[in-house]
Amino acid sequence: MTSKKTISNDISSDYLLVKRKRCNSGQLDLPAKKRSCVGLRSDSMDRLANFSLSSNGVNKDSFRKKQVTDKKVLAIRLVPDLDDEGSDMEEGGSDMEEAGKILQSKDSLIKPRYREAGSSMFHRAYEEDDEETASWWKAVEEAVLAIQEARPAVDGATQEDLYRCVESFITAQSPKELYNRLRDMTEWYIKRRLKQLLDSSTDRLVFLKEVNSCWKQFCEQMKMVCNIFLSLDRGYVLQNSQVMSIWDMGLELFRVHVIGEAVVETRVIDGLLMMVQTERAGETIDRSLIKSLLRMLSSLHLYTCVFQTKFLQNSEELYSREGCRLLQELTIPDYLRHVTKRLDEENNRLLHYLDNNATRPQLVHLLVKQLLGEHKTTIIQKGLDDMLYEHRKDDLRLLYNLMGRVKGGHQLLCSTFNAHIKAHGKTIVTEPEKDKVMVQELLTFKSRLDEMVNECCGKNEKFVQAVKEAFESFINTRLNKPAELIAKYIDSKLRAGNKEATEDELERLLDKIMVLFRFINGKDVFEAFYKKDLAKRLLLGKSASVDAEKSMLSKLKTECGPNFTGKLEGMFKDMELSKDFMLSFKQHLQHTARHNTSLTMELSVSILTHGFWPSYPDSELILSAEMVQYQKIFTEFYRNKHSGRKLMWQGTLGHCVLRAHFNAGAKELQVSLFQALVLLLFNAHDDRSYADIKALTNIDDGNLKRTLQSLACGKARVLTKTPRGKEVGDSDVFHYNADFTNQLFRIRINQIQLKETMEEQLKTEERVYQDRQYQIDAAVVRIMKTRKNLTHNHLITELFDQLKFPVKATDLKKRIESLIDRDYMERDKDNPNAYNYIA
Repeated sequence: MTSKKTISNDISSDYLLVKRKRCNSGQLDLPAKKRSCVGLRSDSMDRLANFSLSSNGVNKDSFRKKQVTDKKVLAIRLVPDLDDEGSDMEEGGSDMEEAGKILQSKDSLIKPRYREAGSSMFHRAYEEDDEETASWWKAVEEAVLAIQEARPAVDGATQEDLYRCVESFITAQSPKELYNRLRDMTEWYIKRRLKQLLDSSTDRLVFLKEVNSCWKQFCEQMKMVCNIFLSLDRGYVLQNSQVMSIWDMGLELFRVHVIGEAVVETRVIDGLLMMVQTERAGETIDRSLIKSLLRMLSSLHLYTCVFQTKFLQNSEELYSREGCRLLQELTIPDYLRHVTKRLDEENNRLLHYLDNNATRPQLVHLLVKQLLGEHKTTIIQKGLDDMLYEHRKDDLRLLYNLMGRVKGGHQLLCSTFNAHIKAHGKTIVTEPEKDKVMVQELLTFKSRLDEMVNECCGKNEKFVQAVKEAFESFINTRLNKPAELIAKYIDSKLRAGNKEATEDELERLLDKIMVLFRFINGKDVFEAFYKKDLAKRLLLGKSASVDAEKSMLSKLKTECGPNFTGKLEGMFKDMELSKDFMLSFKQHLQHTARHNTSLTMELSVSILTHGFWPSYPDSELILSAEMVQYQKIFTEFYRNKHSGRKLMWQGTLGHCVLRAHFNAGAKELQVSLFQALVLLLFNAHDDRSYADIKALTNIDDGNLKRTLQSLACGKARVLTKTPRGKEVGDSDVFHYNADFTNQLFRIRINQIQLKETMEEQLKTEERVYQDRQYQIDAAVVRIMKTRKNLTHNHLITELFDQLKFPVKATDLKKRIESLIDRDYMERDKDNPNAYNYIA
């Protein structure tokens, strides 16, 4: 330990002696002994302080090994490169403003120690310095001046020499004195550069370039100065929390004297805003320049308070004017694309030169607010209808995405979307001339809306519910008709001869129809018409597919429950039982025919349960003798099988196949029972009057006229009439047409379909209304039987909950009064608004 101390003292004494000689001669040159001692540390010294080793003046590899946790040391050692992407020169900056106050308070106490001599300084000795201290300061001072003036040092001192001089000065003098002298030199230099900037060109772009050049030069100089005074930074600064690092001190002086100058600040900020405005106008700017200047403001902690506030204010004013102007000039889709372009441009600026973290939230918010938020109602009202009518999915997707950025945007879009569906759907449902295509248009409309919600709105649940609510609203604005037309549409698709779709396509179509079925309130109306059409398909053999029929029945059962489809399932069961019964009847008929050769016809009978099937008008038809004979045989056979049951014959939906002989040859005619009865009359006479036919068949006038019209006025005219015409009169005479010809052997003669009159429509609705009354009565009795006593309001509420069809409170009140009259319930004697159940 002693030897080491001796060596250290010898080195120190030699160093001091040499320094005196150098100061006198003006040339620094260490003696041989010093060189040998220092040579042991020269490599490490170069790694610590040689500012020529790296681009930013600091050898980072060596410094990282000696880092401490204090941020000031980091500010001294790792001076960031301004040209590096994402560099942060604000390290250690948290103490800048506090220390800046100290610097400003010291200005009044420290006397200037320098004056200009041409374009440079001259050296001045300090009274408090002895000769040795003065020589150390002179060497350091000359190095700082050389750095500031970008010239070689006069004395040619090496980095190691300067580092030694700083250490020696700190040992001999106060480190605070050295710090203050360096601060004064830096402040003098900054003030001189400020004067140069104030005298520079008035052109904004040129001035910005000069400020940027001044800033970059100053930072490079401060890097080298920090390396020279590293020991001051590592000792004095770290031990005094109120003292800024040399780097932070330099930034603070630059901020106070250069950017703090009102003229410089105004010209810099105005120039930056001008460059941004120029780029927003579509022109090209020097992005590297604006990026460097904004990084300067960030390093000086001036970005937010000096630049960002004015930048955001100008941006808000620009986009406010632009939004009002472009909404008048552009279509909504073009305007939305312009907004998207603006958002992309601003994101690009944030990426390249704006402070992303500080500016992004506010910039994007004001852009969205001014271009979208302030005009969201106008944009949606003007653009949404056309997008939906013309099925423009890309535009709707863009509108949805942009409205998602606006507060309440999706909510407003959803409500407008709902209103559009209601308005358009109401035109489909309420216009009678569209009845023939109503269901198909509703299916197309629903499919298109679903596609747009899925593809453009990301299957947003609010929009899905908006579609459902709108359909439930408008489809029930016209009572009963949509339910009736949906039933008829299903009938057209399930009827034989429909070759529009395969089985899979038919299944998908039925699924879509069920979606519409869920929206209608009058499901009992649908049931009435569906049951009537199903009966025709089953009895006339016109069903396209039994599997499709049962699939539809299964869907209805899943949707409405077994009570809804109980009668429909009973119809299918009757048809299956009839087939089995007819097999045994045919065997019986064959056995009977052996003993009765006159039984040459084939008879097929469908046995229907009265409660399952639609009701048909009773008609006492006069059948031919052959038909009567077969009818008796079947009745007797049935009674033997099922005693106690009563058969009621219904000929309304009966059909026959007749063999007819014409001059051109024999033909088979597929006709209804009414048509068959009329044609069989012409076996006895070739001419028959309308009155004769009516008397011999007992067919009512309406059906008879339609039957004769189909036979004498249709495409297959097996009869002719006098006088000619398309209408049948009471005085017309009909003749057997022996000259009838047709290429087909089997000819179907369709019955003229009577268009549903208003009277028949009212009858159907009346039957539905009667059924509803029965359901209301049953619901009231069921509730009262359970509760025994109930107030009027509670009874009405429960009825609304239980009944599955639309009903008015007045109708419910009438049914309650009817039940009171029939002694099912009574009013409470103590409370007239309550009812008691009568067991």
